[in-house]
Amino acid sequence: MKKEISIAEKLKEKYHKCEEVTNFKEMLERSVTIYKTRTAFKLKDKKGVIYNITYDEFYQDVKALGTYLIEKGYLGERIAVIGKNSYNWSISYLAASIIGVVVPIDKELHANDIINFMNVSETVCILGDTKNLKSIREQQEKLNNKETNFIYLDEIEKNLKEGREQLGKGNTKFEDIKINPDEMKILLFTSGTTGNAKGVCLSQRNICSNILSIYGIVKVKRSDLFFSVLPLHHTYECTIGFLLPIYSGASICYCDGLRYLSNNMLEYHPSVILCVPLLLEKMNQKIMKNIQKSLPEKYLKDVENPIDKLPFYMKAIVKSKVKNSLGGRIRVFIVGAAAVNPKVADTFDKLGLNSLQGYGLTECSPLVAGNTDFYKRNDSVGLPIPNVEYKIENPNQEGVGEIIVKGSNVMLGYYNMPEETKKVLKDGWFHTGDLGRIDENGFLYITGRCKSVIITKNGKNIYPEEIESYLNDNPLISESLVLGIKKDNDDETYVNAQIFPNMEAISEYLKGTVPTKEEIKKLISDVVSTVNSKIPNYKHIKNFVIRDKEFEKTTTQKIKRYGDNVKK
Repeated sequence: MKKEISIAEKLKEKYHKCEEVTNFKEMLERSVTIYKTRTAFKLKDKKGVIYNITYDEFYQDVKALGTYLIEKGYLGERIAVIGKNSYNWSISYLAASIIGVVVPIDKELHANDIINFMNVSETVCILGDTKNLKSIREQQEKLNNKETNFIYLDEIEKNLKEGREQLGKGNTKFEDIKINPDEMKILLFTSGTTGNAKGVCLSQRNICSNILSIYGIVKVKRSDLFFSVLPLHHTYECTIGFLLPIYSGASICYCDGLRYLSNNMLEYHPSVILCVPLLLEKMNQKIMKNIQKSLPEKYLKDVENPIDKLPFYMKAIVKSKVKNSLGGRIRVFIVGAAAVNPKVADTFDKLGLNSLQGYGLTECSPLVAGNTDFYKRNDSVGLPIPNVEYKIENPNQEGVGEIIVKGSNVMLGYYNMPEETKKVLKDGWFHTGDLGRIDENGFLYITGRCKSVIITKNGKNIYPEEIESYLNDNPLISESLVLGIKKDNDDETYVNAQIFPNMEAISEYLKGTVPTKEEIKKLISDVVSTVNSKIPNYKHIKNFVIRDKEFEKTTTQKIKRYGDNVKK
């Protein structure tokens, strides 16, 4: 009898075919050859009028900027890029990474942290938005390299003009560059503050291998328009929302800011959006509110999700209205950086909006696992992507252990931190620090972080993320953070929850009245009791604190499990 093969094995027979590239220069040259006159970017001019940049124009701009930087003496040097998502950021990133080493920096950082990262990385030049460069220049004396060149992205046209003049004179220094795909060409810092930041060293093969792997499981069409919302300095948006569409011949447009999200979608009509769960959940809340307002009462009674109760003809009308409210062309949301509530993903499926959840880390360029065009499960982060392996090290009785990863996407190491590198790179495997389990079909489920696990006195493991998901499932709670705390004169560890309530939902629940502190506490206490009734006694939330403001978050909207969040 033939043995049933797993879904992970079946997936290997279905990969989309792709043409190999190992570095960004090769990728750009391939793209301009194939897609020369196609639209690479849809941009807005100062009057708000949308215009197109072709692949040829894009390539010529990267080449001109690269040539300008070479003539300034930056060949082989470290070049930082900082600023909001923009076309000028994109050409700067590629030019810097082809002629030297690019150091993408988070635009939200304090000037002290930016200067520290520039000093650590030995940056000689920084291209950035005026706002960011102004804050650095005010403390320029703190820079180790007093000769650092500041190039303003909103004035980059003059630099491009100089580069074009050089090209016009027959300068071929940019075209003559030969890239070693296995040397460090991208240096990223993993955290917002210098105290616990590590510099991740990536090669262009690392990132190119990830682009090809993603293309193998999620078809990118030449007609696709990617809507860039998440910060480009982060590998998640940079690899999947920028470099993948450029490889694929698709187009890119930029969000003007989260408050303009809905308007931008109606202006640009995108087909692919990379987002974090928080964004998907907020969209879901807005969609469900509008659906509930427009439906007759009989479809809202005694049902968790009103879409389930609709007759097929009404369902078709609702689906069409929702899709049109998102620009009319959306075909897929790619979701990462944190766990998605499966109920939200299920609702999107019912509305004909595909959402694909994945799992990755900066150190893996970033993707490790993903749901695909062929197989998906909304409660899982998916299957191993092509040419990447993962397994669980030292699983417990439930099959939970540390996720370790092997593949050509895994980083070279941490910058100037050999001891830290040794801790995570062992025998070719990268130790992620994340906990998970793998089912019989190869689907990966994330259960938490090694460092955030709460261990009780009798050795029981409690994963905070599990309890947080129960809490966050309740509409009265906006977000939560679960921690283990010790009491004086007691060596037991107790589960404590910090909860930020959803005031709008609480007000609606109380029929529109403004809730008192006592009413909020009573409602949240009831939610906590309900959660406790669903989990074993040793996992029970023993006490909770109600916060009056949101948690501090990373740029990918993950709650920080340290610093100010823990103190409050």
